[in-house]
Amino acid sequence: MPERVLNNHDLEKLVETSDEWITTRTGIKERRIAAKDEFTSDMAAKAAERAMEMAGIKVDEIDLIIVATVTPDMSFPATACVVQQKIGASNAVGFDISAACSGFLFALETARHYLNGSGRKTALVIGAEKLSPLINWKDRNTCVLFGDGAGAAVIRTDEAPDAQGRVLSSVMGSDGNYGNLLKVLPHEDTSRPLAIHMEGRETFKHAVTTMLQAANESLSLAGLTSSDVKLVVPHQANLRIINAVAERLNIPPENAFVNVDKYGNTSAATIPVALDEANRGGFLKRGDIVLLIAFGGGFTWAGSVVRW
Repeated sequence: MPERVLNNHDLEKLVETSDEWITTRTGIKERRIAAKDEFTSDMAAKAAERAMEMAGIKVDEIDLIIVATVTPDMSFPATACVVQQKIGASNAVGFDISAACSGFLFALETARHYLNGSGRKTALVIGAEKLSPLINWKDRNTCVLFGDGAGAAVIRTDEAPDAQGRVLSSVMGSDGNYGNLLKVLPHEDTSRPLAIHMEGRETFKHAVTTMLQAANESLSLAGLTSSDVKLVVPHQANLRIINAVAERLNIPPENAFVNVDKYGNTSAATIPVALDEANRGGFLKRGDIVLLIAFGGGFTWAGSVVRW
């Protein structure tokens, strides 16, 4: 995560809002903002290196790099190619995926298919965003929500039938009919030509509905129910959304991992960052069933069930 912390009291100086207003409606207390010369690829590369260190693998073992992002460094080359250069992964092929906040789970499922059918054995799946340049700091309904950051996972093939860590099922969905409710639009401020626009109430409603749908479908595909889930790692957009989905799944609030209070909505980065914090924080042990669910602009949504 970037070093700079922007808390709710800082935002009170920028726009008509308050810590109480933001916390009550979103659960967010602070977020991270990347430096001007800190790009999506910089954060992605750091996350990738930490993931490889945790996995105990060398960079020349990486066959595939997929970066999920809606904020690439530039239109092209792909951010994945920039990350490839920065970490020295000369044996890999890299490309980006754009599915907004569902991007990491879209990338995870794409990596699974590549590893299962292409002879490649090791992938870096990265969710990384620098959303701060797209924020309209005069719009109190959106500027309080978003932050910058990156998370990464190493995915490997394992042909052993009793292998522990495994993606058991995945589902993905999209409906472009609702794309106008959450999108990037030209902004009247010429110094910030594009800005995030969101119809909050409608987006909230669809987020709860589709994340619940993704959860139930992915659990059904895995032959499991919500009672089998040790930990839910949802997209960190809004605490009220997380609580609503957990309640409808009959999952206790303490079994839903939350860090939206610290980082806000970092789009494709939220799930890998949250999963990393859950892992390093001792919330997971081998064999645990983990449910990953996301919703994003498009609209897009996804769910994955993982046996840790």
